[in-house]
Amino acid sequence: MSFNDDLDDDDTLVSSPRIKYEGEDTSPTTDRELKAWYAYPIAAEVFAVVAVGAFLPVILEQLARENGVFFSDHSKPCVDHTASGKLRIRDDADQKAGGDSEQCMVRYLGREMSTSSFAMYTFSTAVLLQAVVLICFSSFADHGPYRKKMLMFTSYMGSLASCLFIFISPSLYYLAPILVIVGVSSLGCSFVLLNAFLPLLVANHPDNNTLGKSSSSDSASDVELESLNPANGPSSTHARFDPDRLKRDLERSAQISSKGVGYGYMAAVFVQILSILIIVLFNKTALSKTSPSLSIRMILLMVGLWWAIFSIPTLLWLRPRPGPPLPTQTAQSFAGGKSSSRIRTFLFYTSFSLRSFYGTLRRAIKLRQTLLFLISWFLLSDAVATISGTAVLFARTELHMGTIAIALLSITSIGSGIVGAFAWPHVQRRFALQPKTVLLCCVAGMEIIPLYGLLGYIPMFKSLGFIGLQKAWEIYPIAVIHGIVMGGISSYARSVYAPLIPEGSEAAFFALYAVTDKGSSAFGPALVGFIVDQAATIRPAFIFLAVLVVLPAPLLWRLDVEKGREDARAMADGDAQGRGTYERVREE
Repeated sequence: MSFNDDLDDDDTLVSSPRIKYEGEDTSPTTDRELKAWYAYPIAAEVFAVVAVGAFLPVILEQLARENGVFFSDHSKPCVDHTASGKLRIRDDADQKAGGDSEQCMVRYLGREMSTSSFAMYTFSTAVLLQAVVLICFSSFADHGPYRKKMLMFTSYMGSLASCLFIFISPSLYYLAPILVIVGVSSLGCSFVLLNAFLPLLVANHPDNNTLGKSSSSDSASDVELESLNPANGPSSTHARFDPDRLKRDLERSAQISSKGVGYGYMAAVFVQILSILIIVLFNKTALSKTSPSLSIRMILLMVGLWWAIFSIPTLLWLRPRPGPPLPTQTAQSFAGGKSSSRIRTFLFYTSFSLRSFYGTLRRAIKLRQTLLFLISWFLLSDAVATISGTAVLFARTELHMGTIAIALLSITSIGSGIVGAFAWPHVQRRFALQPKTVLLCCVAGMEIIPLYGLLGYIPMFKSLGFIGLQKAWEIYPIAVIHGIVMGGISSYARSVYAPLIPEGSEAAFFALYAVTDKGSSAFGPALVGFIVDQAATIRPAFIFLAVLVVLPAPLLWRLDVEKGREDARAMADGDAQGRGTYERVREE
């Protein structure tokens, strides 16, 4: 369907969108297409929350534990396979040698590590490769005909990885990290591809096409999410946008995005409740004794099937909406039916993504305040991700919490996060706080978590037997704090960053923000894993976490948002002048 100065049923003149490249789809966004977009967060957020946030760390540790031996005595297995199959009960000698919480050790890839470290190293590798995938394949999100194809490929690749866990018995534990890496990388890549559709849905929304709404022939897709691809520079059309039109588009984009996130979290809570029911029923069978990890593998199978099934509306109803060709890509490059041509096209896209990322990074380095924020965000997001993973493993190995308790812990954190997302704006308005100040308050709140864990070292509290995460119930209030703080960080980090971006380069700089977020999470978990290997217990890692959380605070304190806004505006003006000069020379 096209708009060619036709009259609709209400005799309202409709403007004709300009076709900017061959194959552009300017058909209006339909309700069914929006439902297709909403369906994907419902499908994939379940894997992010239920699998990555709760059960994958547990299953990795459990599978390794069933192949591990005690740190104090390598001749004694952590799981007694000859009797009931339950975890072997430590005797007095074990506790004396290994401390209050004896660690299990397992050998993987020729190196001995604790079962907790096994999970931490796996997630470090997974998020690092996820960042690499985002950098290398980002051009597929915004150029050429591959956007939807890549979205569905990564969707079903991730769902398949989750389903295959049903076959990962303890004897095949060494394959579990591969599935985690595939699943996490597919999840991150698919959400980048999904977000690339959002500006198009907004740009082609029917409300944007009436003459009364906007007289500009420029579509909002000119500032389409470019992932890491600033292409030939910032979009010159963005500067010519009607401010009212841009404001409406941003509001509609935020509304659609928030609704998708909300649907995704509701689906995650629902599946988490189903997971608890599966574990309860499983515990009533004899299999819970002979195969302790089977219930979690069944949950991961359910999560994978959920991801695949609820991706079907996206597959059927979401329009492909091809992106523009790459700046130097010829039309023949897209056709390539032969294998060699496809390989050349793939390599061309990948090299373009790498060049674009490097170009965006160079521009960000020139903006001192923007760079200051990105460094602080790198540290903060690393601390947040590391605390989340460490908390689950601490609950599992040190507090000896079962899978039901950990699932309830996840629900507690999610529910508190939703509360925090709504509460922080009220706090900001009540006390007239700047977004940067709210973010600093969230850092202070996050610091409470490792500091509380360190209270367990103080003799006075240690003699009480509680306070300092010595009892399992103590971790639930900590989960509430974590969720509320996360709600604030998720809401306000972008608010602080947005004014620091040159106008017209929002897409490329927000993609750099995303890579900073994803890539940072590779370092904290690896360092925690190293600490656990050396200390044979997780609690000393709280010292590292306390330092890691507080590191971004001085950087955020020094951040001058107004100065950063002026620098970004100056760069945008310089880019606009440079493009104007180039166009005049080309015309002459």
